[in-house]
Amino acid sequence: MSVVLWSQPPRSPSRTLTFAVDDRLKIGGNMFQSVVVLEKDPKVARCLVGGLRPHYSVHLTGSREELRDNLTRTRPEAVVLNIEHGLLADVESLRRDFPALPIVCTHRIPDDEMWMAALAAGASDVCPADDVENVLTSVRKNVALSRSAAA
Repeated sequence: MSVVLWSQPPRSPSRTLTFAVDDRLKIGGNMFQSVVVLEKDPKVARCLVGGLRPHYSVHLTGSREELRDNLTRTRPEAVVLNIEHGLLADVESLRRDFPALPIVCTHRIPDDEMWMAALAAGASDVCPADDVENVLTSVRKNVALSRSAAA
């Protein structure tokens, strides 16, 4: 008994790109929307990226220095950053420099004072760092609000 394998003929580069776009849109994502994530903890970063990646192109950065470069280069729909490392001044400057950009802050430990300070500094929302579904919901909600405000 013999087995015959059929394969599709090679595609041109433009046809391959079209199929990639079509495949991405079929699963509900939009490959042109991106989110920048600043997270120093590798385990939390993997969880956040894993939860956001089916819906957004995710650009992970581990330092404050890379954050601004990443924001300028990728022009994301939103930014997710962990405020545990004293980034409240960064939230204020991001809000000032990118007024339409949704800023979703995360923090490992529920701390009402820290969360209220982040919101006062210009964060769009604050979520527990380990609640990926909540972070995704917040990003989606704040991106939609940002778009409706711009329209």
